[in-house]
Amino acid sequence: MIKFADRKEAGQKLAERLTKYKKESPLVLAIPRGGVVVATEVAKKLGCLLDVIITRKLGAPGNPELAIGATTSKGGLVIDRELIDKLEITQNYLHTEHLKQLAEARRREKLYTKGKSPDITGKVVILVDDGIATGSTIEAAIRAVQEGLPDKTIVAVPVAPVETADRLRSLVDNLVVLSTPEPFWAIGEFYDSFPQVPDEEVIKILNEINKSK
Repeated sequence: MIKFADRKEAGQKLAERLTKYKKESPLVLAIPRGGVVVATEVAKKLGCLLDVIITRKLGAPGNPELAIGATTSKGGLVIDRELIDKLEITQNYLHTEHLKQLAEARRREKLYTKGKSPDITGKVVILVDDGIATGSTIEAAIRAVQEGLPDKTIVAVPVAPVETADRLRSLVDNLVVLSTPEPFWAIGEFYDSFPQVPDEEVIKILNEINKSK
């Protein structure tokens, strides 16, 4: 099992697998907050701009870390119908949770990007996060990106479960995953250090890396 010291190291290792895209002047899109730290190392290595795409997972009742779906800041919704049925989650809960996470996604978008969306038409877009669990969040991001008509959509993450990676592979032009361990319980177990990333750090990272471009 591969284990990363922290998100920075994971990003550096991921960047090595993405160097072939440097000549295509890609746009790296991070999923905040933890994905921004990983994506920074990719953007540095490829010498390209870094932006964010805001998604929020919809948490299960009593277990907010268990994703039953995800939303983007634009309202695009992906739900895990099988899990929702299994947990007997009501439509009322789903609606309320969607509105709650949509509000948070829009708050973050305004904070991180002042409400501006990146122009991705005709570009090679590399979506980066610190890991994938159920895949709902990244799938919502993939759909949002593809609505912008990019030339290529690449998803790059340090770690993901085998079955999730297999499902997502068919949705993108390329899926780069450094490790697909089994069993898979939570993304954080594959990092020695996996702290929460505050808003202030995300804003600082985006300002610093894009200032030099």
